[in-house]
This record gives sequence, structure tokens and C-alpha cells, in this order.
Amino acid sequence: MFFVYVLHSESSGKRYVGQTSDLDRRLKEHNDPLPNPGKYTSRNAGPWIVLHSEPFETRAAAMARKKWLKSGVGRDWLRAQFGRAGPPAAD
Repeated sequence: MFFVYVLHSESSGKRYVGQTSDLDRRLKEHNDPLPNPGKYTSRNAGPWIVLHSEPFETRAAAMARKKWLKSGVGRDWLRAQFGRAGPPAAD
């Protein structure tokens, strides 16, 4: 089983789309406090939470869905489902 997931940063409001075969492990890696400047989720503050996930039987199907979610229509769909990604509203 493979998963496509959408993460949301509670502090910065940013969004991240990825795929994995182990969602729990992958979320822990994204929230790892050790700096890794090459990783998007390390460069952008967390904590990261799972906003959405979808299961797939094959990695190929998961990769196709991930690619679609990162496309213009996929980003529009995410906006319609979850609102705009961006900084949290000021208090």
C-alpha cells in the first residue's frame, strides 16, 4: 500500500505534497528537529500535520496522483478543499 499525503505547517501555513509506503514514519521524518537544509520541510517551520492522505495499490498510481496534485489543477483542487496555503491569520 502506498500513500499520497498533503502536509500543512501549523506555524508557517505552507503545504507539502509527497508519497510514501509508511505514512507514520514519513511524518516523523518531516518533523525531525535535526536541521537538513536540503529538505523543504526542514527549511520551513513546522510542526507538520497530515491534512489529507489517499491510499493506492501501486507506487505508480501514487506518483501519478502526486504529480496531479502538484499541477495547476491539483493546486486549485487543494485550494477548493482546504483553503489557500499561506501564513496563518494575524491575531
